[in-house]
Amino acid sequence: MALDTLIRAPRAVVDGRVTAALVGVQDGRVVEVRTAEALDDLERSADTLEARVVVDLRPDEVLLPGLVDTHVHVNEPGRTEWEGFTSATRAAARGGVTTIVDMPLNSVPPTTSVRALEAKRDVARGQAFVDVGFWGGAVPGNLEELGPLHDEGVLGFKCFLLHSGVDEFPHLPPDDFEAAMRETARLGALMIVHAEDAHAIEHAHPADGRAYAGFLHSRPRGAENLAIAQVIELARWTGARAHVLHLSSSDALPMIRSARDDGVALSVETCPHYLTFAAEEISDGATEFKCCPPIREATNRDRLWDGLVRGDIDLVVTDHSPCTVDLKAFDSGDFGKAWGGIAGLQLGLAATWTGARARGLGLPDVARWMAEAPAALVGLTAKGRIAVGLDADLAVFAPDDEFVVEPAALHHKNPVSAYAGRTLTGVVRQTWLHGIPVDIDAAPRGRLLRRGDA
Repeated sequence: MALDTLIRAPRAVVDGRVTAALVGVQDGRVVEVRTAEALDDLERSADTLEARVVVDLRPDEVLLPGLVDTHVHVNEPGRTEWEGFTSATRAAARGGVTTIVDMPLNSVPPTTSVRALEAKRDVARGQAFVDVGFWGGAVPGNLEELGPLHDEGVLGFKCFLLHSGVDEFPHLPPDDFEAAMRETARLGALMIVHAEDAHAIEHAHPADGRAYAGFLHSRPRGAENLAIAQVIELARWTGARAHVLHLSSSDALPMIRSARDDGVALSVETCPHYLTFAAEEISDGATEFKCCPPIREATNRDRLWDGLVRGDIDLVVTDHSPCTVDLKAFDSGDFGKAWGGIAGLQLGLAATWTGARARGLGLPDVARWMAEAPAALVGLTAKGRIAVGLDADLAVFAPDDEFVVEPAALHHKNPVSAYAGRTLTGVVRQTWLHGIPVDIDAAPRGRLLRRGDA
C-alpha cells in the first residue's frame, strides 16, 4: 500500500540528533522513519517506498516534531476579547506548535467543574487549528470536583499559592493546598503550581509606579523560593506529583536538584521570556514586559540556561497570557495597574532557538525542551517526537532565517508583544497536523484531547 506522504528531509531531529531522514505518513501517523548521515545515502531506500505525495525539504530547512505547549491561556469563553481558540491556535500553528494545553483561567467560568469543562469544550470544538488539551483547576471548595474532572480527561490540575489576578479563580491557602495535593496523589494526577508565597508578596515593596525596578522588588525571588520549598515538602509528604510553573528565580535550582535526588516527584518549566529578556534592559513604563513572576536580571537568566543544560529544568513553554491593549496601561506605564502576562505562543520557538544557538546549543535540545518533555509531562505519548507510531505532527523550520518581530503580523488577538522590534532567528515555514499541512485560512482540523489519548 502506498504511503499518503513521504517527506524527504536533508536534516531532521530524530532520536535526539540531527540526521537526514525519510518520514512516511499514513492516516495521520508516522509509519516509517529511515535515517542516514546524508540524504543521498537514503536514495536506494527511498526507491522501496511508494507514496501518493512526496515532499522534498530544502537544504536550509530542518524537520522538527511539532511543539507541545502545555501552558497557554486561551481565555474563551468569558474573556474572548483577550484571546480565543481560533486566534490562539492560528498563532500556535504559525509558531510550529501542534498541541496546546489550555489553562483553567482566565476564562469565565474557570475550568473548576465538569460543567465548566464541558462549556469550554463546546466553545473550542470546531475552532482549533491544532490539538487542544485542558487543565482542570484546584480552588477552595472544589475538592470533590477533582475526581470527576480527572475522569472527564483533564490532563492535571492547576493551583495558585497567591491571588491569581482574577477573583473567580482564588488561590489555595495552606490547608486547602495540602488537601488538594493528597487528592491528586490519590488520583495519580499531576498538580501544577504557580509558586509565589502570598505572605511574602503582601510584605514586599508595592508594585505601583512606572519603575520596573519597583515592580521587580514587589515580586522578590524570596517569595518564589519560599513557595517552591513549600511545594517540594508537600510533594514529599503526600507522594503527589508536582510541577513548578514558569520558574523565574534561579536561586531555587539547588533545592530542586536536592529534592529530585531525594526522590520527590517534581518537574519544572521555564519560559522563553525568562530566557530572552533581562531586567536591566526593561525601560520604566514598558508594561508589555510585566509578567508574574517577573523577568529578572541577566545573571539570573544565564543561570536558568545553566539549569536547562543540567536538566534541573525540564521544559520550556510560553505561558501565553494575552490581554486587550488597554489592560497593559500604556497610557500611564504603571506596573501596578497593568495586566501581568506575555503573549508568546507564536514566537516561543524562535526566541528559545535564538538564545540556545547563541550559547552553542542545538536543535535537539530545543526539541527536547519544547516538544518531547512537555508531551511526556502530560502523558500525550503520541506527541513530541518523530517516531514510528506517533502522530505526524511536524514543523518545517528554517534555523538560519532572521526576522524582526512586528506585533501586527502575529496571529494572537491583540497586537501587544514584549518581543516587538526584536530580531529573532528561526522561521517556521510550515506546520503539519496529523500528516497534513495546516492551512489557517481553511477549516480547522484540531482535535480536543483527553487524558489517555495516544
